[in-house]
Amino acid sequence: MKILENVSLADHSTMRLGGTARYLTTVETNMELIEALSWAEKQKVPVIMIGTGSNIVWKDEGFPGLIIINHIQRYETYNEDDENFYITAGAGENWDTVVERTAQAGLTGVEALSLIPGTVGATPIQNVGAYGQEISQTLTTIEAFDIKERDFVTIRSDDCGFGYRTSRFKTTDRGQFFITAVTLHLRKANPTPPFYASAQKYFYDNGITEVTPQILRNAVIAIRQSRLPDPAVINNNGSYFANPIIDSDDLVRIRAGYPTIPSWTLEDGRAKIAAAWLIEQAGFKDAHDEATGMGTWPAQALVLVNEKAKSTADLLAFKKKIVDSVQQKFGITLVQEPELLPTD
Repeated sequence: MKILENVSLADHSTMRLGGTARYLTTVETNMELIEALSWAEKQKVPVIMIGTGSNIVWKDEGFPGLIIINHIQRYETYNEDDENFYITAGAGENWDTVVERTAQAGLTGVEALSLIPGTVGATPIQNVGAYGQEISQTLTTIEAFDIKERDFVTIRSDDCGFGYRTSRFKTTDRGQFFITAVTLHLRKANPTPPFYASAQKYFYDNGITEVTPQILRNAVIAIRQSRLPDPAVINNNGSYFANPIIDSDDLVRIRAGYPTIPSWTLEDGRAKIAAAWLIEQAGFKDAHDEATGMGTWPAQALVLVNEKAKSTADLLAFKKKIVDSVQQKFGITLVQEPELLPTD
């Protein structure tokens, strides 16, 4: 096991900001993970395991412990019958590569999650979702190392505490489990409507009447590429804020002044509203903030872009300007999606 010292965390976040990690290592197997955790225990330092850093904002003060980069690779398939298939993927696998393989095999369930950056192991943590699909809808089990039990455990989907962009791994049990693999239940079938309006428009514009998993994947990729910057080229964490969920009374209140506010009614009667719309209405469409070096992406105000920021403090100052403006205008507090690490 190779331990690096005093490593820039800016190199391990697609926002490319943050302080320094005291130690850093990479693991490619479950045994290497155990070895890294044992080393950290002997050194009496804290541990954080990451993938590509696409959903991480590092604090400027850095991290005094060990960063473990998860490169655990695995891809296994098992079919229960002609329709039901199970895919087990290593937590260090590139997520979009896994989605690509399933779509090519004609399997439906995660194709709408195409082109989401990051690794497989990161997807359950905030219950990744897009275009009508969430990872919780297909995930059956998670394999993880439990530092309390000091052993590998299997966690069923029902026990993951999934919610809108959250899970027990992000909240009550943060830091207890180190995810090494996930198993998905997919079906050999075509995705069924209704589709998101943008996807349906893509089908109409391209004369598509039969939607296969690969065709839906193609649509999502085309839509995302037209709206979102590539984090390998442009410094960003993707969608920076979650779409707020509000009570029906609050929606009526806001609609009185803004009748065109985009919203979606949920099963419990509440409504999800578009954070990007709120940000634009608050005056941050295609914004470029000279004071912080931050901005918003021209085609999608939900994406904060590091144009020339010098620190995470700059990013958080720009974020505060947006949050405060939306709160003042609509009485709604936007919630950050990327994890701010290390936690206090």
